[in-house]
Amino acid sequence: MVLAATNRPWDLDEAIRRRLEKRVYIPLPTHVGRKHLFSINLKGIDLNEDVDFDKLVAKTEGYSGADISNVCREAAMMPMRRKLMSASFNMEHLKNHQEEIEMPLTMSDFTEALNNISRSVSKDQLKEFEDWMAEYGAR
Repeated sequence: MVLAATNRPWDLDEAIRRRLEKRVYIPLPTHVGRKHLFSINLKGIDLNEDVDFDKLVAKTEGYSGADISNVCREAAMMPMRRKLMSASFNMEHLKNHQEEIEMPLTMSDFTEALNNISRSVSKDQLKEFEDWMAEYGAR
C-alpha cells in the first residue's frame, strides 16, 4: 500500500494518477475541527479565563491546521514579549534566579496573533482543489 500527499494534485502526471487508485481531498478543518486543533495545540498552556474558543474558531474560518498551529505559537510568544518590553523586567535577576515567567495567554494575545498570521489557502486555491477532485477524485 502506498499513501501519498500533495498540495498540488494537478501537477501529478497521468501515469502517477493511474497508479494512485484512490484520490481523496481532505478539506480545511470545520468549526469542530478547528476547535479541536486549538485544544491540541494549547494542551498544557496556561490560559486566561477571557479566552473564548468559539470566537477564535469563528475568526479562523478558512485556516488550515498548520495555520492554526502558527496562530497558537504566535499567541504563546505574546506574554514573553510583553514581559521583555515591560519596565520591570530585569535580565540579570532572571539569570540569577532561574525563575519561570508565567503569564497566561489572553484573548488579546490571540487577537494580535491573528493580526500577524493570515490563512495560507485562498478561495481560488480551494476552487482548484474542488475542480481537480470533480475530475480525478475518488467517488
